Amino acid sequence: MTLKIALAQTNFLVGNIAANVDNIVNAAIHARDELGAELIVFPELTLTGYPAEDLLLRADFIAAANNALYQLADLVAGIALVVGFPERDGDKLYNSAAVLHQGAILACYRKRMLPNYGVFDEQRYFTAGNQPCVFEFNGTFIGLTICEDVWKDGIIEDNQQAGAELVLTLNASPFNSGKIHQREAVICTQVKAARIPLVYVNQVGGQDELIFDGASFVVDADGEIIFRAEEFKEQISVVEFDGNQPLKNTCASLYTEVSSEYRALVLGIKDYVRKNGFQGAILGLSGGIDSALVLALAVDALGADHVEAVLLPSRYTQDMSNEDALLEAQLLGVKHHIIPIEPAVNAFTGMLADIFANSAKDATEENIQARSRGVILMALSNKQGKLLLTTGNKSEMSVGYATLYGDMSGGFAPIKDVPKMLVYQLARYRNTLSAVIPERVIIRPPSAELAPDQVDADSLPPYEVLDPILERYIEKDQSADDIIAAGFSREDVARAISLVDRNEYKRRQSPPGIRITGRAFGRDRRYPITSGYRGI
Repeated sequence: MTLKIALAQTNFLVGNIAANVDNIVNAAIHARDELGAELIVFPELTLTGYPAEDLLLRADFIAAANNALYQLADLVAGIALVVGFPERDGDKLYNSAAVLHQGAILACYRKRMLPNYGVFDEQRYFTAGNQPCVFEFNGTFIGLTICEDVWKDGIIEDNQQAGAELVLTLNASPFNSGKIHQREAVICTQVKAARIPLVYVNQVGGQDELIFDGASFVVDADGEIIFRAEEFKEQISVVEFDGNQPLKNTCASLYTEVSSEYRALVLGIKDYVRKNGFQGAILGLSGGIDSALVLALAVDALGADHVEAVLLPSRYTQDMSNEDALLEAQLLGVKHHIIPIEPAVNAFTGMLADIFANSAKDATEENIQARSRGVILMALSNKQGKLLLTTGNKSEMSVGYATLYGDMSGGFAPIKDVPKMLVYQLARYRNTLSAVIPERVIIRPPSAELAPDQVDADSLPPYEVLDPILERYIEKDQSADDIIAAGFSREDVARAISLVDRNEYKRRQSPPGIRITGRAFGRDRRYPITSGYRGI
């Protein structure tokens, strides 16, 4: 006996239940008519999108999702649908999966393991289920699980003991660097132990800070992956089962670590702009490495016709910065403008001259330059309906090496979770596809160019030293003593940690950005602004 199961690796819009239903219907019809599928599996919380956050606290939203489920059962015939939805039962809400077939709900499963760490807050919204769900379809007994379930020992075995001959799992597993290898290793181990094949369907697309990478797969009873969908791409695929065992299929190759990070950033920009209805993107192009990378990412995400660059030179901007910025814009074919900021800076400093008369020049005057740029860029963004992309990286955000209402002004921060040394790797990777970032931009010392002959190393440890310290302190929660014991100087550690601790207020006011590491600022790392704690 054979069974053709479709894996619907799809991109849903959180909150737009009607659009998500249309997406489900179209995918199901395609799988039925074009691919010959008898059953199609969608990602976790298909109807609402994931994560719906506090929309899940709204009774009207939950009612709309549940109504849509019953309507969906009547919309498609000739193929069974497995969809995720928030199930209301009395005063409890469950993260559930329903099997829809021939106008009826054939089975319903409630997620048992609710993650409540990192970017996940499921215990805020849902009650955990407490039993497996196995249903019969075309002579095969099939178990249901949802995402975190298959990461925990015993859940797959529970399905087998309940009579399942194969397991379907609906997922919204977000991307971070290296996650796919971890994901496959854990699940293959679980499957091999239980000796039961598994179909893993993952969401794809960008949702605010999160990226879902897809890479859905099928594992046979020996724990071997016999099919893998592409990463970062919507895809509907069919895997045929014969005697409850999946037949060998194509396995898409996995990207390298740096190339997957690059594609995650591209997808994040594309979906944030598209899903929020912007006309394109705009950014300040300085001639530095960060803005060069953001420009390349934006063009790859949106196309050159939808990206605009603005050069905003000051008296401290070096000629090579202007030359390189112009070359970048030309190589990528984007519309660009040159707007010197000196008139704005003079206006502001003139207005403040009397009040500042007895004060020495300091970072205040540098910040006025950055804030003049911010005003100009936000004006262009408002006028044109284009999203202003900021260009600050994770290293700068960590230590507050950025100006509030200046270079931090904008609507989205694509490389907010990209450490400086990774910025260089991503730039070099992009140049292997086509040379769009001049070599001089990559090799020159980084500088904010807000003062004569200024370089970042005047204010910070070298990035090759700073980045590993930040990773240990921010992502691994290591103490200062632990970091020093790992071989870093006490002076560098104290300097870095002190800057991190006192700049939480800045990070809290920064735009949202794309998460690619295991612990990003915001959803992952939530520290109080007002705090007496100091790590050093």
